[in-house]
Amino acid sequence: MTALTLQLPPNLQFTDEEFAQIVAVNKELRLELTAEGELIIMSPTGGETGNRNFDLLGQIWFWSNQNKLGKAFDSSTGFKLPNGATRSPDASWVKIERWDALTLEQRKKFLPLCPDFAVELVSETDDVEDTKAKMKEYLANGLQLGWLINPKDKQVIIYRPNLAPEVLQSPTRLSGEGVLPGFVLNLQQIFA
Repeated sequence: MTALTLQLPPNLQFTDEEFAQIVAVNKELRLELTAEGELIIMSPTGGETGNRNFDLLGQIWFWSNQNKLGKAFDSSTGFKLPNGATRSPDASWVKIERWDALTLEQRKKFLPLCPDFAVELVSETDDVEDTKAKMKEYLANGLQLGWLINPKDKQVIIYRPNLAPEVLQSPTRLSGEGVLPGFVLNLQQIFA
C-alpha cells in the first residue's frame, strides 16, 4: 500500500491553522499537504522500517546533541515549505541560526522553513518515485543536503543544490559533508 492522495476541490484551501486542526483531530494518521493543496495520507510503517528509522534518528540525535550546531527532528515534525506544502521528512535537521530566528510561536507550529538536511527512508509502503519527487521538492525549497535511503535495494541517493542526484550502491557510511560537519551515518543496521 502506498500513500493515499485525497483530491480536494480547487476552491477548498486550508489555512495553516486549519490544516493543523485536521492533523490534531486525526493523530493516528500521518498527513502532509502538497503545494497543490492535495492531502496525503501516509500509511504506518512496519516493524523493520520503524526499527531502521529509530537507528537513523538515534545516530542523528547523538551527533546533534554533542555539537549543538542545530536542532534535529523526527518524522512527526511538519515543515511549511516556501512553496506552500507541509511536509514531514523521516529525519531532518535545521541550523541553529535558523532555529534561533524563529519566534516561540513559530516553533510550536509547523516550522515555516525547509530543513537544511532531510532524510527519507523508503519503507515497504512507499513509492520510490514519489519519494524522489519529494526530495526534489525539498531541494527546490532550500534543502542543502538530502538522503533518500532505500534499504530494499541497499541504495542511497544523495541530493545537493545545483547538482544531479548521486546514486550510491551498498554504501556502508554516509558523510554529513559541510552541512552536518563531522557526522557519519553508519548504514550497517539500516541495510541489515
